Amino acid sequence: MPEPAAAMRGKTVVVTGSTSGIGEVAALRLAEAGARIVLVARDRGRAEATLRKLEASSTGVEHALHLGDLSRTAEVRRVGEAIAAAEPRIDVLINNAGAMISELEVTDEGFERTFATNHLSYVVLTAALRDRLLASAPARIVNTASDAHRMARLDWTDLQSKRDYGGFQAYCCTKLYNILFTRELARQLDGSGVVANCLHPGLVNSRFGSNATGPGRLGLSIAKSIFGVSPEKGARTIIHLASAPEAADVTGDYWVKQRPARTTAIAADPAAAERLWQATLALLQGRRDEA
Repeated sequence: MPEPAAAMRGKTVVVTGSTSGIGEVAALRLAEAGARIVLVARDRGRAEATLRKLEASSTGVEHALHLGDLSRTAEVRRVGEAIAAAEPRIDVLINNAGAMISELEVTDEGFERTFATNHLSYVVLTAALRDRLLASAPARIVNTASDAHRMARLDWTDLQSKRDYGGFQAYCCTKLYNILFTRELARQLDGSGVVANCLHPGLVNSRFGSNATGPGRLGLSIAKSIFGVSPEKGARTIIHLASAPEAADVTGDYWVKQRPARTTAIAADPAAAERLWQATLALLQGRRDEA
């Protein structure tokens, strides 16, 4: 694969979900193109292993690491505030953390864990870094979504999928939320010099879904082994949106294979995007009021 862009030299890129799969590949390729990478990860061992790979691939660049559990909004907020305080500029934010959890799990903050990891972490980290991104404009926000959004059954009375929980359906709903969040974020940032886009990386043969159990894990493993693409291929659209000159002025789109693509009608509905935004803020505010 060609080098992403010479223009990445001197740029700072924050990446979540960066210790394996497409997130790690994107971080490595952008570092090879000259970017300074700020990793956000939960597992110290895997994070330090990725940091060593980054250091080996790009001499003279001091990459950074922040540890935090992205299923806990307080942790995401803490990490975001630490990054904003430490980094004089942020050119790209890549929200790529994700999980698919077979059984219903509720965090100590009261959020369903898939919803918290896949949706709330994007919202909270972006909010924490928003001022730094605006001050660094032109800047980019890249959110990893999925074509799984096409199978989501949106229920405004149960956004966290707590009733009659199913791991795959909860995952599909959060991927729809990623797209709606990107749409509304792009609308709010329009004209600021900060663009926001989301993408479907493909079915990637990676560690994703390793925390699933039962038939769901087996089915996903078989599907990935038969139909899955490599992490190198799956990362291409992330790298494109983070670095390609032709993506610098495009915002609010859903991308597949380095091109804008169509979504479901609900994923393209600006009223739904605004409604989700307001509902998410209400959930987060409610949690902060209780703390």
